[in-house]
Amino acid sequence: MTRILIVDDDIAGGRTLQLHLTSEGYEIALANSVEQGLAEARDFNPELIILDIRMPGRSGLEGLPDFKALLPDVGVIMITAFHDMETTIQAMQNGAEDYIHKPIDIDELDAAIEKVLKRNYSDNELIKAEKNISSQLTMVGRSRAMKEVFKTIGLVAKNSATVLISGESGTGKELVARAIHQCGENPKGPFVAINCAAVVENLLESEMFGHEKGAFTGAVSCQPGKFALAENGSIFLDEIGEMSQSMQAKLLRVLQYKEFTPVGAKRVQTSNARIIAATNVDLPEQVSEGRFREDLFYRLQVVNIHLPPLRERREDIVDLIQVLLGRVNRELRRNVSHISREVLRCLESYDWPGNVRELENLLMKAVALCPGDTLTLDLIPAELCLGSGEMRDKQGSFTSLEQMEREHVIKVLDSVGWHKGQACEILGVSRPRLRRLIQHHGLIDPKVIEPD
Repeated sequence: MTRILIVDDDIAGGRTLQLHLTSEGYEIALANSVEQGLAEARDFNPELIILDIRMPGRSGLEGLPDFKALLPDVGVIMITAFHDMETTIQAMQNGAEDYIHKPIDIDELDAAIEKVLKRNYSDNELIKAEKNISSQLTMVGRSRAMKEVFKTIGLVAKNSATVLISGESGTGKELVARAIHQCGENPKGPFVAINCAAVVENLLESEMFGHEKGAFTGAVSCQPGKFALAENGSIFLDEIGEMSQSMQAKLLRVLQYKEFTPVGAKRVQTSNARIIAATNVDLPEQVSEGRFREDLFYRLQVVNIHLPPLRERREDIVDLIQVLLGRVNRELRRNVSHISREVLRCLESYDWPGNVRELENLLMKAVALCPGDTLTLDLIPAELCLGSGEMRDKQGSFTSLEQMEREHVIKVLDSVGWHKGQACEILGVSRPRLRRLIQHHGLIDPKVIEPD
């Protein structure tokens, strides 16, 4: 039986809550002050504490750190009759899971209790976030496709062959380029990256090859280009498919003869930098349409490494979550190490059009808003949980999440003859939650016959 400790100087209000929560199947203990609550907590060992903020002596806000120090895993719901922003912010920063105003709405309290306790239920599986993540980004994957990528990197890294990395946006093409460089013959040499789509065309040549003083308006001094900076190292040309035809011709010369001319210069310079290019567009299609030079394409893809989208390597998602959570925890100074199974199922079924980058952004947002150490379904966008398993009606349009929920609850209730206890077990919800679902969707027990 779940144990809940209520700490409130309002004796009548505390007993009212005790009666309600006892009827819902919880074991309840009462305390009227922070000191009494701490003493009770040592013996009672509650899984949840409902803590009033303003009480004689020490306030609940002052006592909150002591409760969390005594029981680090306990969930805390703060209650107060005073509505002010500063108190709410301070309570959440000190470790409270939720914050409810008086007079207490029973349905709101039941929902808050259900959400907090759910973080500690057995349907949460521990995913140990990697704590010792280096500052350098790393690739993760156990799928067959990623193992092939790793093998190819190992084969090409030690030679100077030009590599073309293809794949959708967000799949980690720069990570592959960096891995090739770091596993190469000169890992301590420079790794210079340039996004060909992020630089306007009339400046791209100067950015890549450098310029002489006075070569154009604003050129007040000589500046080396990326190829010069990448000497004895690697240069990574991202989004190569966005390069103009004129720049393609100049890049072709670098690939053929290892030489280039800075803007405004007369003397040719040479480069021994290894060239690694990447694209998220279909270059063969670009070649067939005349938008990309065929000779440059073949020069670039001496070795081609294709990165599969995340939806084609779903078995890598758990490993990615483990590493990304470690990185996000370090950046946000958090310690989120649990993820509920329903969230994991949701993440594994989603198609991830933004690939690994989208997954990392989602985890960053969820961890920032997570009040405890567990990622639960309420922190995940509802539309994402439709994923690749979206339900459609006969006309092919999407069924709303609301309608899906209503149909599922009806199906479960009908299957157990509207036995509320069995329905709660199947749905994995409490009785108050089931009651709210029935009321919300306007469901009626068919066995109930209303009088004329």
